[in-house]
Amino acid sequence: MQMQFSLAETPDKIIKEQGRLLFAHGTEFVKGVVAMDGLPSADRMEVCFAGRSNVGKSSLINAVTGRKGLARASNTPGRTQEINYFTAHDSHYLVDLPGYGYANAPLPVVEKWQRLLKQYLSGRQTLRRAFVLIDARHGVKPVDEEIMSLLDSSAVIFQCVLTKTDKIKEEAHEKLLEQVRSKLAAHPAAYPEIVMTSSEKGTGIDTLRSIIATLE
Repeated sequence: MQMQFSLAETPDKIIKEQGRLLFAHGTEFVKGVVAMDGLPSADRMEVCFAGRSNVGKSSLINAVTGRKGLARASNTPGRTQEINYFTAHDSHYLVDLPGYGYANAPLPVVEKWQRLLKQYLSGRQTLRRAFVLIDARHGVKPVDEEIMSLLDSSAVIFQCVLTKTDKIKEEAHEKLLEQVRSKLAAHPAAYPEIVMTSSEKGTGIDTLRSIIATLE
């Protein structure tokens, strides 16, 4: 199991440059979507970022794109109910899904978002990979497993990205990875590599860029 979910390797110079170039041309906000008929044309590859509220999703997207204010975090968890689209060069869409696992949103709002999410995941043929963000301080929680199960049933390959790894001591990394690996093992759609990141320190950002740039 530990071999199955190894840490993603640091990219070599050539692949690292591919990742850099993808985002060197600028990343722009396209639109916020609240219904399937509002999705942009499926004319390019896309990847999506999913994570529970306060996992550091906006910070990670900003770090990957090199634009500090591109993805904006809401002060109120669950406030943003849109699927936000961004371009990367003219070849990719980055898709920011609303944070899940929040308690402050009314039930009808949560149910509406869940329906939209299921429709998006099962109906977007150009979606190549979902990145499921997990807070390194907390590991995989039940609400994370719910989104993983949804990705399983939608047949969408997802890759676990650990955020805020600078917030835990290095000696705690192996215990964290053991917990994450044990949870991922139950999910057939889980990609067999884990990415460890810190938006603040820049850890893993080149790796994530390179993964996105080399998807087929």
